[in-house]
Amino acid sequence: MPALEGYDAVIVGGGHNGLVAAAYLARAGRSVLVLERLGTTGGAAVSTRPFAGVDARLSRYSYLVSLLPRKIVRDLGLDFRVRGRTVSSYTPVERDGKATGLLVGGGERRTREAFARLTGSDSEYAAWQRFYGMTGRVAQRVFPTLTEPLPTRDELHRRVDDEEAWRVLFEEPVGAAVEEYFADDLVRGVVLTDALIGTFADAHDPSLRQNRCFLYHVIGGGTGAWDVPVGGMGALTDAIAAAARNAGVVIATGHEAVRIETDGRAAEVTYRSADGEGVVATRHVLVNASPQELARLTGDEPPAPAEGAQLKVNMLLKRLPRLRDTSVDPREAFSGTFHIAEGYEQLATAHAQAAAGELPTAPPSEIYCHSLTDPSILGRDLVEQGYQTLTLFGLHTPAGLFARDNDAVRDELLKSTIAQLDAHLAEPLVGCLATDADGRPCIEAKTPLDLERDLRLPGGNIFHRDLAFPYAQEGTGRWGVETRHANVLLCGAGAVRGGGVSGVPGHNAAMAVLEETGPRRLPRPAVPPVRR
Repeated sequence: MPALEGYDAVIVGGGHNGLVAAAYLARAGRSVLVLERLGTTGGAAVSTRPFAGVDARLSRYSYLVSLLPRKIVRDLGLDFRVRGRTVSSYTPVERDGKATGLLVGGGERRTREAFARLTGSDSEYAAWQRFYGMTGRVAQRVFPTLTEPLPTRDELHRRVDDEEAWRVLFEEPVGAAVEEYFADDLVRGVVLTDALIGTFADAHDPSLRQNRCFLYHVIGGGTGAWDVPVGGMGALTDAIAAAARNAGVVIATGHEAVRIETDGRAAEVTYRSADGEGVVATRHVLVNASPQELARLTGDEPPAPAEGAQLKVNMLLKRLPRLRDTSVDPREAFSGTFHIAEGYEQLATAHAQAAAGELPTAPPSEIYCHSLTDPSILGRDLVEQGYQTLTLFGLHTPAGLFARDNDAVRDELLKSTIAQLDAHLAEPLVGCLATDADGRPCIEAKTPLDLERDLRLPGGNIFHRDLAFPYAQEGTGRWGVETRHANVLLCGAGAVRGGGVSGVPGHNAAMAVLEETGPRRLPRPAVPPVRR
């Protein structure tokens, strides 16, 4: 239960961004209350044991880390680590009747040889080096700005200081650059996938939503590397929650905020719990929820509906399956990102089919094995027996496809997605699946509608809404977290520079509060008695 009748700040939602904001504010001397609807903190950045009687603690929703600034880890003193992956990706394909593929990683020489073996020349690897050399320079210049006040478009343009990169990433559909730089269909597809994670768009979509998605996928940490959270994603939110509590934050789980009333200077947040309804007064409210939820709480006009477009599948295997491409060790192939049905033309076909209201006949997806890099998520007995996890993320499956019958469409999509994987395996995946204490296969799938139900993600959109370029636009405010209410801020993924597991919106919302109020602790607002 909230310990006080009034707080300097109330955070609505105990996901990782809300916890980051709470920890920063409390460390600056503010009294802070976090109201979390669910029984635990973490939101989508949690670790759970989804399979009955099996000691496997999986990153159930979000699963890799790239956008979390080391600054936040240092500032909050988080006991949290990540591990890099020596293999970036493996993409199987059949050419001239032979099972082969492209392995990216394991050193420059090995990667160059893999490109030459697949394409018959060195030109694609040279193009790969040029292209990612360019995005790497952009990452070094753009990533540090994420925890600074929003630059203007011109300021960010000057900071990038590369006209070709600016054109490719910020002005023209990224498909044009993919086709300009690369000739091989498989290589083009591997590059394009970073523009489509959780984003339903064609390579040439004039809205550039695919460019925004691509940008966030290649700037993380100033390198674009995607790392494995040691202990699972829940280790991160547990560490942030511990830092918040140690700083004095009150975290009230099982407390759902149902209304925010504000005059721009002071606010009251009404919440509901098993003990009834209460009201807490505050100077600032930081909402770690979607823009739609923010509008519901404040009574404002909601933004346009969002729609997610992904399938998330968690699996536990008794062992990794053998590959048809015998030149690659499965432990290498699955340790990076294993691309399935993600050739350039395959991605275009899947998008066109889904846009027409049909499930893709060859659903694109990508897989990786967390436990190869971090076996700590498995119990000792499972590790000794050779068990491994697999996480699959499917593309081009917008929420509308599931509206007629979520369960039936989920089953159909899962079956066809696994079939696409099986086409590159020397044995069916089902024979490798572990079983739980009740004898059921250890596999679970989540559609956008499942995510909307479980986590209140609008339309199952993992970014809460389309990502925005990381510069100021009309109405974005100084930090990209401001709303039309002066003392109500959006600190969730729907903020400018939100999306992914980053803590950036939480950091920026806290900075906006501290910038306004100064470093000294504020007196708690005078409030009426808590109403129940």
